Amino acid sequence: MRHDRLAVLTALQAQGVAPVFYHADPEVCLNVIRACSRGGAKAIEFTNRGDFAVDLFGDIARELQRTDPDIILGIGSVVDAGTASLYLNRGARFIVSPCLVPDVARVCNRRMTAYFPGCGSVTEIGQAQELGCEIVKLFPGASVGGPDFVKAVLGPMPWTKIMPTGGVDPDEASIAKWFGAGIVAAGMGSKLITDAAVKSGDWSGIEAQVRATVQAIQAFRAA
Repeated sequence: MRHDRLAVLTALQAQGVAPVFYHADPEVCLNVIRACSRGGAKAIEFTNRGDFAVDLFGDIARELQRTDPDIILGIGSVVDAGTASLYLNRGARFIVSPCLVPDVARVCNRRMTAYFPGCGSVTEIGQAQELGCEIVKLFPGASVGGPDFVKAVLGPMPWTKIMPTGGVDPDEASIAKWFGAGIVAAGMGSKLITDAAVKSGDWSGIEAQVRATVQAIQAFRAA
C-alpha cells in the first residue's frame, strides 16, 4: 500500500497522537510499532538516532510493508536534505524535523511526501506554510509558549495546523488543554511509550496506553 501525502495527513489528524519512538533492536521496534498500530495509531514517527539508524529504518520499513502495509512509518529528527533522501528511499512516508529546513521541504515536495518542520515562532510557521507544509510541528511545545501560543497564532492565522511535540501528556487534562487551544495532533514519546514498558516487553500495555490516548482525544473532540 502506497500512502500518499493526503492519506498521511488524514491519518495523523484522525488519530490525533503521533507516537515518537527509537530503539536499536529491530525486533523491539517492530513490537512497539505494531502495538501502537493496534492501539489506533497507524502513523508512527521513528527517530533518526546515531550511526546506521537509516539501515535499521530500512529493515523495519521493508518488514512492515510485507506484514503490516496499513502502518504509516515516518522519520523524525531529520535536519538536512541528504538524510531526508536516504530515508525517502527506504520507504519513509513522512519526514519530521526539530527545525525548519527549506531544503528538506523541497526534497519532500518533489516526492509528494508530507514534511512537518519544527517551528518556534510565527515567522517560522509562515515560512513553513510558504514552503507547502500542511502541518507544522511546534517544538519544543511547552517551551515556546504551550497552548497559549497555539491560541495566539490561530487568531490571525486560523488556517494553521499545529502539532506540538514536547509538553503534551497522554492524560485527559493535558489533552483538553492542548486540543482546546486548537492543535490537530500531538507527538508523544516516552510518556506514551514508557521505558519500563519497552524494557519489560509489555507490548499489550503500550497498545492499551495508545488506545486510551487516541480515545481520550476522540472523546474531547466529540464533546
